[in-house]
Amino acid sequence: MSSLSACVDLPPNAASVRVARHVVTDLMRAWCAPHDVADAALLVTELVANVVDHVGGDASFTLEVTLAGSWLRIAVVDGSSVVPVVQELSRDRTRGRGLQMVQAIADRWGCEERQGGKRVWFDLSPAV
Repeated sequence: MSSLSACVDLPPNAASVRVARHVVTDLMRAWCAPHDVADAALLVTELVANVVDHVGGDASFTLEVTLAGSWLRIAVVDGSSVVPVVQELSRDRTRGRGLQMVQAIADRWGCEERQGGKRVWFDLSPAV
C-alpha cells in the first residue's frame, strides 16, 4: 500500500484557516486523491477554526495530511490538552456546529493526547 503525507506548521490566527484549506485541496489534487475535495476543505476549515478560536496563543499548530491506500486522514495537532466536545445544536448560538459537521461527514474522527497537547483527526473514504 502506498502512502503520501505532508505536515505544515501554521500560526493560530484567522489567516491559517484559509491557508490550511488551500494546502489540503492542493495536496488532494496533486495526489489525485479520489475523495470529495469540498468535504475535506469544509472539515479542515472547522478543525483549524477551532484551534484559532479555542487555543490561540503564540505556539504554532501542525496540519497533517495523509493519503494511505484508499483513506485520507487530516489532523490538527496543537499544544492544548482541552479535548473538543460535540455540542448540541442550538438556535441561540451562532457558533458551535463545527464538530457536528465533522461527525456527520467524516467516516471516522477522534481526538488523542499528544505530548502535552492533542491531535484531532478525521478520515474520509473515497467519494462514490
